Amino acid sequence: MTAKYIRLAFLLFFYSISIRSQDIDFQKLEKEVIKISDQYESDINFKKATTYFLKKKWDSTLIYTQKQLITSKNQTLKNFSHFLRGYCFDKKGIFKEAENEYNQISKHFNHYDLVDTYLGLLALEQSKFKKAISHFEVLLDSTKNELNLNNKSLIIHNLGLCYLHLKKFGKAEIFLKKSTKFQEIQKDTIKLIGCYGDMATLYYEQYKDDLAIPYFEKAYNIAKTTNNFYSRFISSRNMSVVEENRKDFEKALKYRKEAQQWKDSLNDQNRIYEVAQKEKEFAVQQKQKEVDFLQVKNELQETQRNIFLYSAVGLLIVLGGILYFYREKVKNNRIITEQKETLDELNATKDKLFSIVSHDLRSSVNSLKNSNKILVSNLESKNLIALEDLLKKNSTIVNGAYGLLDNLLNWALLQTKQQYFHIEKQRLFIIAEHVSYNYQPLLLEKELSFENTVSKKDVVYADQESLKIVLRNLLDNAIKFSKTKGSIKIYTRNTSEDYCDLVIEDTGLGMSEETRLKLLEDNVLLNKKEHEDVIGTGLGLQLCKSMIKKNNGKFDIESELGKGTKMIVSLPKIPLNG
Repeated sequence: MTAKYIRLAFLLFFYSISIRSQDIDFQKLEKEVIKISDQYESDINFKKATTYFLKKKWDSTLIYTQKQLITSKNQTLKNFSHFLRGYCFDKKGIFKEAENEYNQISKHFNHYDLVDTYLGLLALEQSKFKKAISHFEVLLDSTKNELNLNNKSLIIHNLGLCYLHLKKFGKAEIFLKKSTKFQEIQKDTIKLIGCYGDMATLYYEQYKDDLAIPYFEKAYNIAKTTNNFYSRFISSRNMSVVEENRKDFEKALKYRKEAQQWKDSLNDQNRIYEVAQKEKEFAVQQKQKEVDFLQVKNELQETQRNIFLYSAVGLLIVLGGILYFYREKVKNNRIITEQKETLDELNATKDKLFSIVSHDLRSSVNSLKNSNKILVSNLESKNLIALEDLLKKNSTIVNGAYGLLDNLLNWALLQTKQQYFHIEKQRLFIIAEHVSYNYQPLLLEKELSFENTVSKKDVVYADQESLKIVLRNLLDNAIKFSKTKGSIKIYTRNTSEDYCDLVIEDTGLGMSEETRLKLLEDNVLLNKKEHEDVIGTGLGLQLCKSMIKKNNGKFDIESELGKGTKMIVSLPKIPLNG
């Protein structure tokens, strides 16, 4: 992979941080919304809209602002309603509608500086940099001077980003330096990381590595002091790229492993947040059920108090109540039955996972334990050659266990139907190049030659993330089962009008015909290993088969014992229903 390609990949990381960090403080917006809401408290729809807006319930805000626009003739409320709608559409990622709402706001709106700000941010988000510049420059030249110093600094920073995207490096440097200097004074750690990153990107884009690298290192060192996993992941990832360009692959591998660690922590944090949100929603639903039940109970009590005066009506209400509760009972029984079936499936999945964990992780941990005993004895005897071999062996065991856990997680998500699939056009060369890039250090360590001859014209329909998981597992297996100084190739074959074959070929250990046929069977996890010196459970391959099937694809293996293996993934060239 060329240095230019690495630089381009690098830019995408820091721009994403910078754009998100340049938003205007929501607290200022909250104060203005509360103020205008209190001023027009008699307008029920607008009051409800502002209440939901402060709770960040964007859909409900959109509903009541629409009602307000239909019924209201007050220009101030119309302007504020359009503004709230624009903000909500922006948060939902519907940029065209957001821009349309902002453009309907009168120039006499008291907070038009915020309108220009968010129009500029929208343009920047959509890479319309010249348009973004026009809005940000208006804000800097504004005679109202309503922007505080912090927000003004963010506008200056965004101007720098726009000029950086437009390759106007002189202007970009002026604005980015101003913004960086301000953040250094304010000591806002997260924003300062973004500023250093963008300064580094500015110089890196111009191949001024001597100026760029110190900023990369500053961003990395500051990120280490924060609890922001995303900043740590990005800064470590960027340092890996820098060291790789310097040809210091040992440091590059160190930073890459560190980046992966923070990426995993970020994923865990997101999952915890999602679980907490679901628990909160469930608690709200339970509370609502209690409220509904009490409401029904009160209605029945009121009916009983008036039964002598309205006996006929009361009888109908009783009959209606009986019918209602009968339906509720039937409905609840159905829900309980469905929940029991789901629970049984989850328990079966759990048992299967525990079985795999107890067998394979125990083997890995036991191997690591025995190896450490030998390591201690060699440490006492200062046998450095043996120590190096043992450390490499331990690293291999740990990497294998980590790969197993990653596969277990993806397999569990797939089995519990939590895996998101979005099938669309994919260029196989780009995906193969991206996945193989992450394995360069392992290929070098094992002295394996690697060749990617996938045609740049080959396009298939598949889900990108699941396809990457499949390629990672197959490439990992190819490296694992290859001998030192062997070779691995990735290429495509077009032997069918409907499918494109992606082939991962190695010159490794190969397998017997019996093993090959077993691997092609559905729901098979191998316990017996073809090669005793190589860790392998078959879980990764089972995961690959499941994901290939979800992508409407086919899977095949060509192999002979001692003569290498070809793993063949056939993916559709046209979209299929399934």
